[in-house]
Formats: sequence, structure tokens, C-alpha cells
Amino acid sequence: MSTNATGFITVPKGLAKVVVTDTELGDVRGDEGFFHYRQYSAVELAEQVGFEQAWYLLFHGHLPDDDELATFSAAAGRLRVLPPGLADLLPAICATTTDSLQVLRTALSAWGGIAGIRPLYDCDEDEKSAAALASVAITPTILAAAHRLHQGLEPIPADPTLGHAEDYLRMVTGRLPAARDARAVEQYLVATMDHGFNASTFTARVIASTGADLAACLVGAIGSFSGPKHGGAPSRALEALDEIGTLDRADGWVRERIGSGDRIMGFGHAVYRTRDPRSEMLKVIARGWDDPLVDLAVGVEDAIEKALADLKPGRELHANVEFYAGVVMKLAGLDPSMFTPTFCVARVVGWTANVLEQSRDPKIIRPAARYVGPPPPQPVPSGSRTPLPA
Repeated sequence: MSTNATGFITVPKGLAKVVVTDTELGDVRGDEGFFHYRQYSAVELAEQVGFEQAWYLLFHGHLPDDDELATFSAAAGRLRVLPPGLADLLPAICATTTDSLQVLRTALSAWGGIAGIRPLYDCDEDEKSAAALASVAITPTILAAAHRLHQGLEPIPADPTLGHAEDYLRMVTGRLPAARDARAVEQYLVATMDHGFNASTFTARVIASTGADLAACLVGAIGSFSGPKHGGAPSRALEALDEIGTLDRADGWVRERIGSGDRIMGFGHAVYRTRDPRSEMLKVIARGWDDPLVDLAVGVEDAIEKALADLKPGRELHANVEFYAGVVMKLAGLDPSMFTPTFCVARVVGWTANVLEQSRDPKIIRPAARYVGPPPPQPVPSGSRTPLPA
């Protein structure tokens, strides 16, 4: 970074390595291959606790005791039920698009009006926390309903007595999931609910810094998240496995893609300079299934990493979370069209926790840009001027 005569600071493109605020929510230590929520390893949390416990931790700063967990889970379960006004709107929203994230953007915006969600600037902590809890709770119900409506099926109402991950799978697939499937998806959700100042989280915090309402913050975050370079990769990574088909084709496939200038979805990460700990965890979970897809994924991962090491020496390009996420979600019964929406079910926890934290900072996020166009001021060409009235 450098400071010029005007006092402006020039930073790296993409704000890489630039610290913009303090946070108590967690951090990603890319050189170590480690990330954490609050004071706990996020991977250890995913291995040892449930979704509601990790959600409570990010919202309240500590893991809940039994009574706190029971109260929190019951409240979240009740809020998972769609309010009538929003339930009535969903068929019309789904008729305009087959993209579930677009449905979620529109539905959460509508929910903000239906639920009377006020600007963060005007809310006390209790009101902000209540809106955050409700928005996380309702997200899987909206996405599951959208999926079924797009399939020509009736949405399945939420069951407040079930856990968040279990009920999400049930609402999507129409059947109560096997315990292994529900736990696998739950572990994935816990491991992906937050991950530093990624693009969508930063977007949510920028909007929150203006004092806008929580629904507006989430709509902006989802817009950022929908990009293929961010949340849209899990289904694309699985598509790559489908294209490769057999292990003997992996080396030629990746060399052809690199030669064409294509990006290999599911490999490399903006922060990690070693293996993505989420990917390592999901690989272990995937191996819980005796399925040819798992064997193919493990073999292809090794072949692609070897080819990338040869084609791009000196760069650490390993499988990231998206590579095995698609494998796990498919084996747990989710359609590829629901991979990125399922990622969103997790990440909405991190977005809302970050929005709550940002809302306590009175400073608006307002960076500057360096102008590089033609030098001003120049006269407006006479032929372009609008004639003044007589």
C-alpha cells in the first residue's frame, strides 16, 4: 500500500490482504489451512456439534448449554414456517425464474416488507437479533419450496420439531432423510456458514454500514454470492466429474482446459495456500458412502493436482470446498440445482452475524476510486448542448 499527496491510500486489487475492520466472529488463516468461528476450530465444530449450536455460537459468542439450545432450537423451528403472505407469493415468484437464488432474493425482499423489518439504524439490539434469527430460519423453507414448485410439486411445510438440516432435506426431497444423510449435510452446513471477509459477507457489511434493513443486506449478499467465482461452484465441480467420466481421462481433461485458458472449478482458493480444511473434512464424509462417485472423485482430485503442479509450478492449487461439496450433497439426495442454494442455507448465518456486528459501528464504509479517464474539465461540445428555453 502507498499514500499519495492527496492522502489517499492505494491498495492491492481486490483489497487482497487489506484489513478493513475488526471482528470477533472468526478468521481464515490461509497459510496454515485453518479457520475458526469465535474461539473454536470451524472444522472441529462441524465434526462435533450440530447446526443450531454453531449458529448460536456465531450469534451469541458462546456455545449454548442444554436449556439455551432447547429454547433457541424451538424458536428457530417455529420461525422456519412460512408466514401466509410470503407463502402466497412464492408461486408467482417461481413463475418468473427457475433460479432458486433469484427466488430467494425476491422472497426475502418481500419478507422484509411483510414482516415489517425496519432499518438497522432504527432498531435496538433485540429487534435486530430477532430479524436475524427469523431470516436464517426462513431461508431453507423458501429454497425448498422454490425447488419443489419448479418441479411442479407442492411445497412441503416446515416441521418445527425437526433439526434445521434434517428438515431442510425433508422439505427438498419429500421424505425424512436417513440419519447419515442428514448429518453429512449438517456438517457441510456448519463448515460453510462463515469464512472471513469473502465477497458476499463484505457486501452485506457494506450495506449494513448504511443503516439499511437486514433484508436489504441479505439481498445484496445473495447477489454477490450467486456469481460462479463465489458460491456458484459446487455444481460446476460435479459437472467436471461427469465430463471426465473415468479416471484415465482426468489428466488429458485438465490439460485441455488449462490450454484453453479455462478455470478448473473446485481447485484453488483466494486465501488458502495449502489444502482447504473444509475439503479434507468433506472427503472423509464422502468416504462414508460406498459409491463409485467417491472413488472417481478421490482419483480425479489426485490426477488434477498432479497436472496442475506440472502446468502451474510454484502455485499451491488444491481441491477446495466445492469439489467434495457436490459429491456429498448428491449422495445425500440433493439435486445439483440445489447445491449453491444449500451453500446459501449455511452462509446466511455468517451474513446475518456480520450484519449484526457491523450495525454496531457508526462508520459508513466509503472507499475511494482512482480516476484514470480523460483529463477534466473539458468543454461540453456545442452540438451536444440542450437548447435553453426562450
